[in-house]
Amino acid sequence: MRPTSFMRFFLGALVGLSAFCIINAEDPYRYFTWTVTYGTISPLGAKFPQQGILINGQFPGPTIEAVTNDNIVVDVINKLDEPFLITWNGIKQRKSVWQDGVLGTNCPIPPNTSWRYKFQTKDQIGTFSYFPSTKLHRAAGGFGGFNVAHRSVIPVPYPIPAEEFTVLVGDWYKTSHKVLQKKLDSGIPLPLPDALLINGLHGSATFTGQKGKTYKLRISNVGIATSINFRIQGHTMTLVEVEGAHTLQEVFESLDVHPGQSIAVLVNLHGSVKDYFIVASTRFTKPIFTTTAILRYAGSSIKAAGPLPIGPTYHIHWSMKQARTIRLNLTANAARPNPQGSFHYGTIKVMRTLILANSAAKIGGKLRYAVNKISYVDPETPLKLADWFNIPGVFNLNTIKDTPSPGPASFGASVIGTALHDFVEIVFQNTEPALQSWHLDGSSFYVVGYGSGNWTPDMRRRYNLADAVTRHTVQVYPSGWSAVLVSLDNKGMWNMRSAIWSRRYLGQQLYIRVWNDEKSLYTENDIPQNALFCGKAHR
Repeated sequence: MRPTSFMRFFLGALVGLSAFCIINAEDPYRYFTWTVTYGTISPLGAKFPQQGILINGQFPGPTIEAVTNDNIVVDVINKLDEPFLITWNGIKQRKSVWQDGVLGTNCPIPPNTSWRYKFQTKDQIGTFSYFPSTKLHRAAGGFGGFNVAHRSVIPVPYPIPAEEFTVLVGDWYKTSHKVLQKKLDSGIPLPLPDALLINGLHGSATFTGQKGKTYKLRISNVGIATSINFRIQGHTMTLVEVEGAHTLQEVFESLDVHPGQSIAVLVNLHGSVKDYFIVASTRFTKPIFTTTAILRYAGSSIKAAGPLPIGPTYHIHWSMKQARTIRLNLTANAARPNPQGSFHYGTIKVMRTLILANSAAKIGGKLRYAVNKISYVDPETPLKLADWFNIPGVFNLNTIKDTPSPGPASFGASVIGTALHDFVEIVFQNTEPALQSWHLDGSSFYVVGYGSGNWTPDMRRRYNLADAVTRHTVQVYPSGWSAVLVSLDNKGMWNMRSAIWSRRYLGQQLYIRVWNDEKSLYTENDIPQNALFCGKAHR
């Protein structure tokens, strides 16, 4: 009996230990080594070769395929002739602002050196992207898709598609990124782009599927300036996800995707076996630029033929109306098993309101862009390093005001100070005749309202406080406003920027410092051992 009892005890203990190890096992790691180089590319055809930025010889760069909570390790080897950084557009960097890859948090990677990013897709699913954050490198390439799939134990609110396709749509310039940068440095605004690309190609990208099956398209606008409208000849699209949030499954014939934004749609191949045009065209531009790709049914011998499906051009009201129809699916799970609607954002008291007005201005006789009259300039010392090591003279919290102020624009390192877990209302006010697009690192926000003219407190009566979609990038229509609500529950120094890259380069950005007075690994990781130092920060 004693040996039997001992054996039962031993086996029970072993089972318990195994369960403990499974529960406490570290999440999977995915390793990538990326060599960043210049190379000759011809996205507009063999007659137009130009210098591009490649990752492992690829343009666009490789797609990262991950799962919720995966640990991502990317060794970036910089073989360019300039310092370089990559930012992970929409990845929240929970507790790891050090990995955000922007100049307010990281020193850039010097030429002929490497740096290791290490972060987690903590509690995230969805369609995202990555791209260079330094200078105008993004205009030359270095971008790619970043897809985070759900864990197998968390169901999605739609049938699993037969396959997924990553679709990167964006505007493109034939001009070198260094020449474009010189134009901006001289105070000359960028002209309209030369074309649109889909997956780095103008008119020749192809996606193949089986008749009768349903496919997911993960679509990101990776351009630097232009909103696009996306549609598929003879097919409708069911919107299922926006930047990590499951949406009500509305059916659309075409969808607007603004700079920096991502969506996911389901497309059922219900037509005849042949080729169909996928169409992307610019919004709010004169002239309108259009490019195509091919949706091919397996076994097709019939080439796609016109006419192309017609899309909207300058219809602002049409786009705003569509944006208001995109709603959160309150009963769907996201990265966790609890419903997305379990966080009742509309009942939470707003602790602070920020009204951020963009403007074009001349400072020193040259074109600059500003937010609340401050045109941002990166200090030599990253803001986060200065904050961590208490380095004086890099920034202060009084440079930029919470609301627009009169007077001329000036240079500054704009930082807005907030406390960890503040619930904040942000109104983006656009008094200019061009569409704006605003992105926030580190968090997603609830897009509660769009409108024309100047925002006033009375506009709050029109807010969607029940099922507004969460996203990281919001469009602001010409001479209009957009309002968002955000829970600042991720400690760090987070970049809020224009997704229209020339405006960001010339100052239309700022940082939000989310802070409390304790150092704890529960709220923020320590500075990594491999952190780069520059400016006033030294080891």
